[in-house]
Amino acid sequence: MGDELGLSVWNEDEAGPFQTIPYPGESWQPEGYPEHQPHEYVRNGTAKLLTLFHPASGQVCVKGVTSSCNAVLHPWLKAELACILDGLPETPTSNLEAIRDVWSLWQESLLNPVSLPEELPPLRMLLIWDNLKGHHSTEMVTWLVQHGILPLYTPLGGSWLNMAESIQRILIRRGLAGQQPETPDGIINNLESVARGWNQEPTPFVWGGKRALRRQRSRQRKIALGGSGACARRPIRSPKTLVQKWQMSCQLTH
Repeated sequence: MGDELGLSVWNEDEAGPFQTIPYPGESWQPEGYPEHQPHEYVRNGTAKLLTLFHPASGQVCVKGVTSSCNAVLHPWLKAELACILDGLPETPTSNLEAIRDVWSLWQESLLNPVSLPEELPPLRMLLIWDNLKGHHSTEMVTWLVQHGILPLYTPLGGSWLNMAESIQRILIRRGLAGQQPETPDGIINNLESVARGWNQEPTPFVWGGKRALRRQRSRQRKIALGGSGACARRPIRSPKTLVQKWQMSCQLTH
């Protein structure tokens, strides 16, 4: 999507809430003596994880919070996006008419369109996130437009947003599996620690992989049928016409 336009694509999502309860996980134990988890625990609040993910590099920005309301999410997101933009190359602003056409087309797709400024910045980033009411905040969307960030809402970018959910599952499993945090701060420290470890050697997320190759081989083993999207697993022989049958019978008699 954004790669074809030379834009940086980032996904934003929130995970949680996570309770202060024992989390199941794998462990090495003697056969017949599985690890036991306490059945008593104290509900001592919850924590959430704000996530900003860059699939092309695998880098992830996270922040553990006890509330993901706009007053918490928006300041954090602005600070992270501003830092990311500082590291991106400058985009030429020669074709101002084309830039306005892109912004105008995006504006028409909004249920609640925002006013575009007279001088529009060049596009530098695509931000893909949920179609939540807070994400349509006029103040937040205006800030994004002023900084050249084009927000795309689900379901348009749903497949990209799934990547953010994938990295969240990885971090949650690494940070909480087999743990029993007693406070929301303990949950936050675990999740932020594994995110820092992930960023030391991140894994880029790309489309395709082994699953796509298996689907491609499967399609190659099937025979497409005309007139529909159906397939057959072996060639379908055409029935012999009466003329062909007569010719075969003549060959046998001779």
